[in-house]
Amino acid sequence: MEYKNVIPTKEEFYQLYETTGWNARYGFTQDDLFISINKSWYLVSVYDSKKLIGFGRIVSDGIYQTFIGDLIIHPDYQKRGIGSKVLNLLIEKCKSSGIKWVQLTSAKGKAEFYKKHGFQERPADGPGMERLLY
Repeated sequence: MEYKNVIPTKEEFYQLYETTGWNARYGFTQDDLFISINKSWYLVSVYDSKKLIGFGRIVSDGIYQTFIGDLIIHPDYQKRGIGSKVLNLLIEKCKSSGIKWVQLTSAKGKAEFYKKHGFQERPADGPGMERLLY
């Protein structure tokens, strides 16, 4: 596996993103997703040979607000430590930049993965919120 700080092609990213099932709800185009990943503060792309099999990114102002926006590992490559490696690379970038607080929204059934890496659920009296705009 090769871990790189490079933006994948829009086709590569779209194919990986489609493996999550998230797009059934949102309907993003290849262009939509490519524009969004190009606005990342930091990202890691994982390749097996020339195939994109993993991706993680941070959206941040570089000081105060930091959010792990995506952490995607192709289903055929899950449970091999790749997601942990990507998450650790993202966290190390934050630490080396002096960032003190990292936020994320966990996909359904993935909270335990993040807990293993030191993340905590927000208290019930201070949960995150969302607003769908469609």
